[in-house]
Amino acid sequence: MTLPEDKNAENGRALAGVTDMLEKLLGPEGCPWDREQTVESLCAYALEEMYELVDAVRNGSPEEQREEMGDVLFILLFMSRLQDRRGRFTLAEVLEENRAKMIGRHPHVFGNLRVEGREELFSVWEKVKRAEKARKDSPPGLFASLPAALPALLKAYRIHSKSAQYNFTWDTDEDAEMQVEAEWLELIDACRSGDPEALEHELGDLLFSIVELGRRRGVKAETALDKANTRFLRRFSGMESLAAGRGLDFASLSQAEKDALWEEIKREETR
Repeated sequence: MTLPEDKNAENGRALAGVTDMLEKLLGPEGCPWDREQTVESLCAYALEEMYELVDAVRNGSPEEQREEMGDVLFILLFMSRLQDRRGRFTLAEVLEENRAKMIGRHPHVFGNLRVEGREELFSVWEKVKRAEKARKDSPPGLFASLPAALPALLKAYRIHSKSAQYNFTWDTDEDAEMQVEAEWLELIDACRSGDPEALEHELGDLLFSIVELGRRRGVKAETALDKANTRFLRRFSGMESLAAGRGLDFASLSQAEKDALWEEIKREETR
């Protein structure tokens, strides 16, 4: 399926407009700050903008999502233009290489391969990716394509997902539940031991096991924790608002009074 011709033309004009703007920003009469940037210096901004986009998708309006998506695209186009100026590659090469790669990774769409179910689809995807890595003389192995800089919870999810493709995981969901329980008991023992290294070790094992239990149940730990964070912040803000509305200094309230406000906010959410 391809976009209608008028949409393709519209998208092409918009992309050309951004690249023309970039040329002016980076030109002799452009912005001093932009002209000082390098691909390396823009990495931090790329991560920041990507996190803002994820936040907008999870919690924001379509207008916020559109804005943040534009910021991410701008940074990527900026980095691509700097690489072009270095003589390394062009934007066209980036897009064409990615297009060819995606076609190669979807032989069931662009070729004659037939797949049955999601598991077989994921298996094909991983085989194609490993073949790509082999052609690039990358280190062999199931996790060769795993980015080192992934956030820890997301990385754990990806590790479990890939391991499951080789059946290197617990046989049943009940086994995974028992593992979480065992890791919890080991964490309690570590807490009582007073050994900070043992505590860190066992807490990591518990989190790693919980991520797998969630994956088996169709829940991504990264998303679940992000929602829990948002839920806590919303409730805490509600507690502060209730206290202020009643002329109370929230910080000076007793723990029992704060707990009462917390339960009141939770009841309001339920209603």
